[in-house]
Amino acid sequence: MNSESPSPTSVSELPILDTNPDGQVRFKSQGGRLLLLLPPEPEGDTLPLPWSELWEQLKHRLNAGERFWQPRTTVHLLARNRLLDARQLQAIADVLSEADLALKRIYTSRRQTAVAAVTAGYSVDQHAPVTHLNQTASESGQALEDPLYVQSTIRAGVEIRHHGSVVILGDVNPGGSVVADGDILIWGRLRGLVHAGYGGNPDCRIMALRMDPTQLRIADKVARPPETPPEQYLPEIAYVGNDGIRIALAAEFPRLSSNA
Repeated sequence: MNSESPSPTSVSELPILDTNPDGQVRFKSQGGRLLLLLPPEPEGDTLPLPWSELWEQLKHRLNAGERFWQPRTTVHLLARNRLLDARQLQAIADVLSEADLALKRIYTSRRQTAVAAVTAGYSVDQHAPVTHLNQTASESGQALEDPLYVQSTIRAGVEIRHHGSVVILGDVNPGGSVVADGDILIWGRLRGLVHAGYGGNPDCRIMALRMDPTQLRIADKVARPPETPPEQYLPEIAYVGNDGIRIALAAEFPRLSSNA
């Protein structure tokens, strides 16, 4: 791998707004981006806002005549802890499209919603629910979230962000990207950009059945693949060595790591 100076990963940093005083579907402009905020599912015995009512509120907002966005604006959906399936996400995307808006990214604390969003071809940022934010940190830093498992090919233009490890049963195509605070395991071909140890942990690793990435990043280290591809692809593991990011055959990695 060819090491190079790091540059910021192309990701969207947005605070997760965990409060919604009026419990209504709302649009909000923040940092030049248009946010669609869904009311979170309440705790305790309070019943959540049913999908039918949420859907009517969304249509009312779009038809209220108080639009403050330009045509063809991309929308970031802050779903919070609301459980949305692929059918509901598609319905939201369709009604936004009718208003000349394009659904781009989904922020969610629900694993099922994150998987449905990625499978449907949207970028996703899966974060911890509020109840987990005050958990005790370990001696080496804050605890990672549970791994995110995705059974889908990550196509061009799709980005996954997760504050834990990410396991993908599929390929990562050129133009697709995966950013994780933990390890990244690709059970398929890695041809896009991946960034493990995004929070700064250099001990994280990237594993793939076929390692042919656009770019690899681990913590603050960056590397590109050699210009001449190998004659044969075998499962490999990328890790940080003394001279930057290194790649080893998966079969040989246990021996290399034990001698480190």
